[in-house]
Amino acid sequence: MTVRLFVLSATFVAATTLIARATVSEPVPVRQSFATFPMSISGWEGHLGVPFDAKILAVLGVDEYVNLYFTKKAQPTIGLYVGYYQSQREGDTMHSPMNCLPGAGWEPEAKGTLTIPVRASMADAIERPITVNRYVIRKGIDRQLVLYWYQSHGRVVASEYTSKVYMVLDAMRTSRTDAALVRVITPLPEDAAGQAAAEARAIEFVKGMAPALPDYLPS
Repeated sequence: MTVRLFVLSATFVAATTLIARATVSEPVPVRQSFATFPMSISGWEGHLGVPFDAKILAVLGVDEYVNLYFTKKAQPTIGLYVGYYQSQREGDTMHSPMNCLPGAGWEPEAKGTLTIPVRASMADAIERPITVNRYVIRKGIDRQLVLYWYQSHGRVVASEYTSKVYMVLDAMRTSRTDAALVRVITPLPEDAAGQAAAEARAIEFVKGMAPALPDYLPS
């Protein structure tokens, strides 16, 4: 098993390096700017979050991002971050947001996945399941529920490794390596009822927000 994993990892690294060095021009897909992202989602009203400083942007390597928080009467806030990478050939690749949390004082407390039925677009009436990462993080007495996933070319995946495999395959098939990281975060109480309400709140938001993404994350 270890040998197989090593071979797969080595093959992936070699393929990624080859793609990064390829001279084929990468097409720029047509997409809307995040400046037009909806500020009202399922009764939640959006507000601009604090812009990231230059150091954070240099680490993220994103070409465009949206950082918003949403409020609703008598409800805790929901934060939304979407980071879009037009190309991942030059070393600016997506990575799990969990890698950055310890440096900010947050520690993972629980992890798993969650399946949520969503519409593929605003015009689609049929819901189809997507699987996303579900993390609980803590800093002191504060806890947060984090849902995040990787999205590219109409595809949603939870696994960072799988997203990179698709990046290699897409680069070979279409010469495109564009993709995005989508993250939803909301406060998580200690009590069971509060935890259930937080998860329901996050799911409701994802179901309302996800159909808008294809305009900004092209297929």
